[in-house]
Amino acid sequence: MSIPIKIPISSLFHRSASPFFNLSKTPTPPYRFFFSNNITFQRISAKQPALRSPPSASSSVEELPPKLQEIVKLFQAVQEPKAKYEQLLFYGRILNPLNSNYKTSDNKVQGCVSQVWVRAYMDEDKNVIFEADSDSMLTKGLAALLVQGLSGRPVEEIVRVPPDFAMLLGLQQSLTPSRNNGFLNMLKLMQKKALHLYVEAERGASPSSDISGIGDSANAGSGDGGSDLNEDLKEELGRKSVLMGSRGRRIEGILQKELLPTALNVEDISYQHAGHSGVAGSDGETHFNVEVISEGFEGKSLVKRHRMIYSMLQDELQSGLHALSIVAKTPSEAESQAQ
Repeated sequence: MSIPIKIPISSLFHRSASPFFNLSKTPTPPYRFFFSNNITFQRISAKQPALRSPPSASSSVEELPPKLQEIVKLFQAVQEPKAKYEQLLFYGRILNPLNSNYKTSDNKVQGCVSQVWVRAYMDEDKNVIFEADSDSMLTKGLAALLVQGLSGRPVEEIVRVPPDFAMLLGLQQSLTPSRNNGFLNMLKLMQKKALHLYVEAERGASPSSDISGIGDSANAGSGDGGSDLNEDLKEELGRKSVLMGSRGRRIEGILQKELLPTALNVEDISYQHAGHSGVAGSDGETHFNVEVISEGFEGKSLVKRHRMIYSMLQDELQSGLHALSIVAKTPSEAESQAQ
């Protein structure tokens, strides 16, 4: 914005009758002059340049269960990463310990830096109650956050929680990538347990927290004498499958066909790498965790197992897949490690 202003020269200095200024004399009647050109003043904004905000999660706080909404808003109100870290430690201190009888391989969360166990059961209203424990106070705090946020809610609400809700907490700066990954594995196990309890309840069995053979249990619900999953839950499970995207489903299909695994877990963690060079210009499905248990790994070194998987997924790697985190075990190795 420019404002033209004419300023009388007399307001700045006087002109004497002599050819030069004489400061010792009082000037004779002043002459007024005006600048021939307008003086302009520019208004300078005092605002700081806008900072680019970090990428936000696609999920909304309002879509989460009520108690989980409160926890998310609490963490969003805390700006300092150290304060968020202290809040997690506080949650860990107030979490009730899990009975040692429930610290089993079926209740153990895979892919965590520390040992974590999660137990689930249904109350009289068919809401899911969670219990958890860990040998690390920080991981215990992460588990406590989920226990508080998800306990007492129906299965339908629990399975709707998207994995990227963790970004709403703003914990990326407070946790290492491995801790973040372990946190997501906790959520995934809780959702599997909730689904298993639902299936058992629909079949008329006494719901328990054991989820070994979760896929078989889910299918058993549609056999003779059992009841199908209700249509709403079927639709929700289908929606969650679509969330992983086409590349994730292709990876699952390829590994299932080539390795005939006894267990297969494919997890899209691309949102953790938003803004990285490998993500720019891609369809968003760039980083995956892959855990495979297969007899096809027998007699092969860890390096050869990884090479097998990379070879099977060569087309994906050439079309935008940026990185894989691979856990490849034989059934005997998986069994010995679970004991």
